[in-house]
Amino acid sequence: MNKKKLLDKLELEIIKDTVLPLRESNLVFGEGSADADILFIGEAPGANEDRLCRPFVGRSGELLTDCIKNIGWQREHVYITNIVKRRPPENRDPSREEIKMYGQYLARQIQIINPRIIVALGRFAMNYFLPGAKVSRDQGKIFIVNGYKVMPMFHPSAALRGTAVLNKFKKTFKKLSTQKIKARL
Repeated sequence: MNKKKLLDKLELEIIKDTVLPLRESNLVFGEGSADADILFIGEAPGANEDRLCRPFVGRSGELLTDCIKNIGWQREHVYITNIVKRRPPENRDPSREEIKMYGQYLARQIQIINPRIIVALGRFAMNYFLPGAKVSRDQGKIFIVNGYKVMPMFHPSAALRGTAVLNKFKKTFKKLSTQKIKARL
């Protein structure tokens, strides 16, 4: 079975999983190329993402998309998702239990896509892979986790809150283009 069909099957499993929390909001599974070399992972959908059922489509998504374009890539050639696939109420942080329950599906999503590098956007995504890491200290570094290259970065929403973080975010993003990951882009 090809990767796209495997992802579709996994999405259907999540839809049918009645034990998962946050079922009152829409499923935001992910989007992009099933053959992507780059996998961007955030924490959970926000209001715009919940409404449109697409990841990173608000202001944070605009910044992410602009940065992808600025290094010569196209959004549809990467894959973008979140750990938690539904929006927590009031845009609160996802709970450990929500991360654990949706994390099992994220692990399978990663296996299917099999990217060359995973970009963990923000502390929740970073801590999913690197529990002891700190974004301010470790963003932009490459770590090997379960055989995958993982690069933590500031979350785009954090970058939008201050010029210093925005500059670091853009600098780290440019670093992605120097990685040996552009084969299928």
